[in-house]
Amino acid sequence: MMNRSWSAARRILAVRLDNLGDVLLTTPAIHAIKESLREVELTLLASSVGAQVAQLNPDLANVIVYQAPWMDPWHTLTQDSAREQQVIATIRERHFDGAIIFTSFRQSPLPAAYLCYLADIPLRLAASIDGPGSLLTTRHKHPEHIMHEVERGLDLVGVLGLTTNDLDLVLKIPEAARTAISGLLPAHDSGHPLVVVHPGCSMPARTYPWEMYTQVIDLLVERLDATVVVTGGEDERGLVEQVLNRVRAENRRATFACAGMLPFPQFCALIEAADLTITNNTGPMHVSAAVKTPVVALFALTNPPQHWGPWRVPHKQLYHDVSCRICYSRICPYSHECLCLVTPEMVLSAVKELLVEAQLRDGGTYARISAVNG
Repeated sequence: MMNRSWSAARRILAVRLDNLGDVLLTTPAIHAIKESLREVELTLLASSVGAQVAQLNPDLANVIVYQAPWMDPWHTLTQDSAREQQVIATIRERHFDGAIIFTSFRQSPLPAAYLCYLADIPLRLAASIDGPGSLLTTRHKHPEHIMHEVERGLDLVGVLGLTTNDLDLVLKIPEAARTAISGLLPAHDSGHPLVVVHPGCSMPARTYPWEMYTQVIDLLVERLDATVVVTGGEDERGLVEQVLNRVRAENRRATFACAGMLPFPQFCALIEAADLTITNNTGPMHVSAAVKTPVVALFALTNPPQHWGPWRVPHKQLYHDVSCRICYSRICPYSHECLCLVTPEMVLSAVKELLVEAQLRDGGTYARISAVNG
């Protein structure tokens, strides 16, 4: 049964202040809000990185960008409250009826709840194991069993009676982005796979060594005759160049650098067009899940794989079990053994398995590439 107070809400603020992938994993819960409250106007409060998802989500009417100081402590932020005073004023001006604060199981929602309290939002929901006082009007406790991050979001809104049967991640790619990508894709024989390799990650402890990515690319070209597009953000141009410079000279004909070149919609269209993505536990892994491109996730055991793995998409999560698993470290104090012991040959084997499965589903051809290239 839907909560009576929330059923009357017409403007709701959804708060998710961490990274792009985290916002994507919240989209089924956001869809549940919109599907249950048809007339509601939904606004997302997100970081500048996470806010990119909003432009491709038809459930969201608006987005407010806010870089919360409690989310990224390794970034140097202004040492005064001017930014907070401004975002409080911005939120207050929108006259929201309610705020739903989404956090991972290691984050406290109380700083964001206090922000919403100061902005005079009357209804405030979050999951909290700490005593929130009057910062939350509805406090939820998640079940203690292991839940995927998508399920946590759905469980949170479910306490209000907000539900949906559509559990896929929400990412609607504009046709203009698809058209732009079809013109940029390298000349390619649709009888061979197109693979996107994304070697970067904002968390060093979650990053597969760049030298091993180079070996993976060599194997993709030599063993599968694949075309490989290596992607990254503007700040990862150097990394992508470093990876490709180490690729064997005879394999460079089939490799292409694509770092810092594409707006976010086109980046998503590129992943959609590919037959497979290889990446770390980072945003592009979840973009792949959203557009249903099979993904090999080189998944460092800094976080529980069951909580954060690719959602509702064919995938392989590769890691080596270690005694220091689930450390939540930003920088690995050891030797990245949970990743370094995953060999390039193991990555290639996972790629082959996923591509064979995809060929069986698609009638023996790389249909995604054929569809894009006409």
